Amino acid sequence: MAEQTTSSIVIDAPAADVMAVIADFDAYPAWAKGVKTADVVSTYDKGAAQGRAEQVFFILDVSPIKDEYTLAYTWDADRQVTWTLVEGKMLRALDGAYVLEDRGDGSTEVTYRLALDVSIPLIGMLKRKGEKILIDTALKGLKKRVEQLG
Repeated sequence: MAEQTTSSIVIDAPAADVMAVIADFDAYPAWAKGVKTADVVSTYDKGAAQGRAEQVFFILDVSPIKDEYTLAYTWDADRQVTWTLVEGKMLRALDGAYVLEDRGDGSTEVTYRLALDVSIPLIGMLKRKGEKILIDTALKGLKKRVEQLG
């Protein structure tokens, strides 16, 4: 993964509940700011990740990034999910991960790592700012969604 931005948040729910929300791509437009579409293209048909998304097509509109792209996902039970860019129009790279850590008190610490690269030249500082906005928005939306469902 290239230079990346990382942030964490504590969600008052078990890891399985958090991962269930992360894996429910159909609901992303309802809670993930800027996500207009999240369509599962393919799912794993066997193994531990059976039934979970393998590739997902997104339409994203969150300044400074507006794009249509497909991500490939790799699942590690309710501990971690990572993704990489399959194809995009503006994005050249979008590698990320949600890492979930059970805090032993019914809550979960969620760490979001993201590294992106776009086809238009962006100053590194601006790119990091874009990553930070995406991460902070995603973590806050995830926390709100999980705790509302709980």
